[in-house]
Amino acid sequence: MCFAEPKISPRQAILIALEKNHQLQATAHEVTAAEEEVNINRSRYLPRVSLEESAAVSNSPTRVFMMKLDQGKFASSDFDTANLNKPDSYHDFKTALTLEQPLFDLSLLKSTSMAKTAAESQKFAADQRRQDVAVKVYSAWLAVRRAKAYATIAEQAMAEAKEHLRLAGARVGVGTGLKSEGLRAKTFLFDVEQQLITANNDLKLAKMQLAMVLGGTPGEEMDIVDDLSVVEMTSTISELQLLAVENRKDLQAVNKETQKAATAIELARAAYLPTLYASASYQLNDYSVPFGRDNDSWQAGVTLRWEFFSGLKTRNEVNKFKSLERASQEYQKDYANSIAYQVSENVLRHGEAGKRLELARQAVIDAEESVRLISKRFQNSLSPMVELLDAQTSLNRARAVQVEMENGQALALARIWQSAGIFLKEVLK
Repeated sequence: MCFAEPKISPRQAILIALEKNHQLQATAHEVTAAEEEVNINRSRYLPRVSLEESAAVSNSPTRVFMMKLDQGKFASSDFDTANLNKPDSYHDFKTALTLEQPLFDLSLLKSTSMAKTAAESQKFAADQRRQDVAVKVYSAWLAVRRAKAYATIAEQAMAEAKEHLRLAGARVGVGTGLKSEGLRAKTFLFDVEQQLITANNDLKLAKMQLAMVLGGTPGEEMDIVDDLSVVEMTSTISELQLLAVENRKDLQAVNKETQKAATAIELARAAYLPTLYASASYQLNDYSVPFGRDNDSWQAGVTLRWEFFSGLKTRNEVNKFKSLERASQEYQKDYANSIAYQVSENVLRHGEAGKRLELARQAVIDAEESVRLISKRFQNSLSPMVELLDAQTSLNRARAVQVEMENGQALALARIWQSAGIFLKEVLK
């Protein structure tokens, strides 16, 4: 698979994943399978036609008697007592074309209804999988953004470490600095170079991970265009919880499972009622060859079957499915409560992420100013190299934390939309 665009936005990444992600493709096949199960159950309403060819040989008196009758070869000599009691072995080829048609069987109707409910549940689950995969893609996109930022921070830190080493060397050159300060600055530069190597590898892996989530092949990479923007959250927790009830597809899938349990009770109760089937057959019998026709016959009829007592099996099955229905209802309530909690938690985490981002941005400003001041003091022999390097380390860490907080706020908003069931709607609109 080859991606057409070298750099993509979150929206573009999600659109690609919705078309090519392997999990979503597998889910689509599962939905098709569930729909085919409905068709399988509906097909039981249609007549069943079968063709059967059998060959038999016997010297059983009754069997030989019937074979000759079916073939139309029964003769008066066959009434001889010796022939009746001790017949010679005889063989028969029978060809039968049979038709069976259900006229009334409530279990067929209920099993079809259950299959339809299961298919609807599968569709809701597939829709929820689309939401989840979209959030996963967004998270992978943010991971690439974070890795790119870390690589940039590492490159910036290396440039600044080289400048610190230059300043240390200049001081040693004019006799105002210590050789140990230059060695310390060189060691610091080595550490930063190692961090840059790791950051570049992490970036490559993040791009590969994003490509894989989009449906790419192992080793493929996908770069991003960093157009991350902060969106204000204006909806209240109560409003978001109502949206979740309306839009969460997994909750609707759970509701369908409860309906399925109720239908299972009706299916079990169908065993109390009779079934009525019609049947017809056309038969050929031949003494010599398969599918031959020494004689033919037909029959047609209806069969009514009503089981009055099944050893309490039906009653126990009804009780079983009633218990399962009540269990499903409890799971449904618990799931709804869990979703409401998710919404509340994600809203609070989003607010927390926003405050942490503000602090992180201020920390970067303060750290940059600290490095600037200490660098001047170092040039004027008022501060040691170790103090400058400590300030630089704090600045590097503050920059990394700011990137984390930016990603964290974006992901927190995505989690809110996901818990409300509107992530795709908000991202793709």
